[in-house]
Amino acid sequence: MNNLVSKYDGVRINIRAFSIIFLLGLLMGLSGCKTTRKAVSALPEEDHYLSSKVQLTLPYQGDMLTVSGSMKLVKDERMQLSFWMPLLRTEMLRLEVTPTDVLLIDRMGKRYVQASRDELKTVLPKKADFANLEKTLFDASKPGGKNTLTAEELGLTAFAKAKVTFSDFSTGEFTLLPTQVSTKYTKVEWTELIEMLMKL
Repeated sequence: MNNLVSKYDGVRINIRAFSIIFLLGLLMGLSGCKTTRKAVSALPEEDHYLSSKVQLTLPYQGDMLTVSGSMKLVKDERMQLSFWMPLLRTEMLRLEVTPTDVLLIDRMGKRYVQASRDELKTVLPKKADFANLEKTLFDASKPGGKNTLTAEELGLTAFAKAKVTFSDFSTGEFTLLPTQVSTKYTKVEWTELIEMLMKL
């Protein structure tokens, strides 16, 4: 039993580490990369909300693991991406982006990164703005839109075969409140978080 628990914890830690790195790449990729996709019409005025299911597929010890999640976007306000632990169905990671700042919460490690766009100028591409991120997601929801991004497209060549897929899009209205971070969580810097992950 102890061996099974240890093995599961190892998988859990690796999923978390990979997922955080992939989320950072996803943020930069969705915001700044130029992906090839079919032309789509301009957004109708009434489309202010977008939600979808998300699947992150990643290689692990010769096999492929899938982490499920959800994406919610309120036009011109906020995008929230959440991933859940397999089997346990508890939130593992949350990425929240607004036109002015970015919040990444590691639920398992009880830590978070929060920074303004100005603070992230040296990390994010020049075209990494909320409007571009928003357009990419809305475009992905249209017929013929590109709803799958690979690690290679995001510049994460070390994670071959990994990909994130958006599906079951909806433009129905919902409420998306700002995430409140518990005082039990420790704030860390981007560079510190990446360094910790690389040691796992």
